Amino acid sequence: MASAHPDRIPQHDPERWRAQFPIVDDTTYLVNHSLGAMPARARDKMAEFLDQWATRGVRAWGEGWWDMPVTAGNVLAKLMHAPQESVVMHQNVSVVQASIATSLNYSGRRNKVVYTDQNFPTVMYVWEAQKKHGARIHVVPTDGIQVDTARLLEAIDEETLVVPISHVTYKSHFLQDAAAICARAREVGAMVVLDTYQSLGAVPIDVTALGVDFVCGGSVKWLCGGPGAGYLYVRPDLLPKLEPEMTGWAAHAAPFAFEPGPQRYATGIRRMLNGSPSVAAFWCATAGYEILLECGVENVRHWSQRLTERLRQGLLAQGFRIHGPEDPARRGGTITVGLAAEENGPAFVKALEARGILVDHRPNAGVRVSPHLYTLEDEMDEFVEALVEIREKRAWREHVAAKTAY
Repeated sequence: MASAHPDRIPQHDPERWRAQFPIVDDTTYLVNHSLGAMPARARDKMAEFLDQWATRGVRAWGEGWWDMPVTAGNVLAKLMHAPQESVVMHQNVSVVQASIATSLNYSGRRNKVVYTDQNFPTVMYVWEAQKKHGARIHVVPTDGIQVDTARLLEAIDEETLVVPISHVTYKSHFLQDAAAICARAREVGAMVVLDTYQSLGAVPIDVTALGVDFVCGGSVKWLCGGPGAGYLYVRPDLLPKLEPEMTGWAAHAAPFAFEPGPQRYATGIRRMLNGSPSVAAFWCATAGYEILLECGVENVRHWSQRLTERLRQGLLAQGFRIHGPEDPARRGGTITVGLAAEENGPAFVKALEARGILVDHRPNAGVRVSPHLYTLEDEMDEFVEALVEIREKRAWREHVAAKTAY
């Protein structure tokens, strides 16, 4: 999706949003691709949940808890321009992808599953598991940075059942041409599962315009919603055809009838549920959704492009290598900085943390750096200065024994 040139963007004032994210008071927070900063109002959301539990007890299930997967999903739906009652919450993407995968039939000639080697591993694991049911996995190789769209489109043919792809890849943060992929899939009768974990909240998405079949992701990153709040969008006209084998009582047409025997699926998006909902996580996640709706994802995207391009140019000027696309229009919200073979990535991360800067590292990629709506332009320059100092003084060697869990 094309965006305005980063130097010609609408006015965005990060100071307006910084007060809503406590961690930025004393930390340069550039790890939003991994865990978005907590909004202050998330604490209020949790207090509301706890107050209801404390005062209403079991009655809370009938006063909003049971409906929370759809209630929170309806808030999130606005961020992707999806119809109401078309998004439902789950605990993570593994569960979501498994719900989709177990809805499909691999026994016929149309049993091919196409994706690239840049998919996040958890997604690959789910689809690889479908081989025992007849799925044929076709992995399109890449150069590790960009996806050759023509090569991917060529692999999507009349035998393709489903194309589960990352909208933005997690290592190089290459923004795939979702419109072209969805168009090709429709042409041959295949479906697309678009993983927007690394894009929703930082890249504008219109699921209706795309005509995409499924969208999934989590709230941990750009959505600033915290862990435990995955999501699933299903194209409404597709829903009646889906009967996930990964199911449970929340997907039943009459869950409180406690009927024995086979599943009798609910109508609409609830048929994609399974067990009891993670009410607190879903409730809390809406804090981040609300802020992004107030700011506007288009504004976030423009600001992100401006900052990441400033960062990229600053790093290149200092001799660093960038593991990712040059074109801002083909890049998500992250810059990945390649390191020399002898340099220890996790040690660089710890050295930056010691200087009040939070980022992370991925093997065979580099140090990942992600500004957000609350990031200042000066923080880009300060990051470059810190990285130069750590390299020149070899300060990273002080942290070689350190381990990072993010």
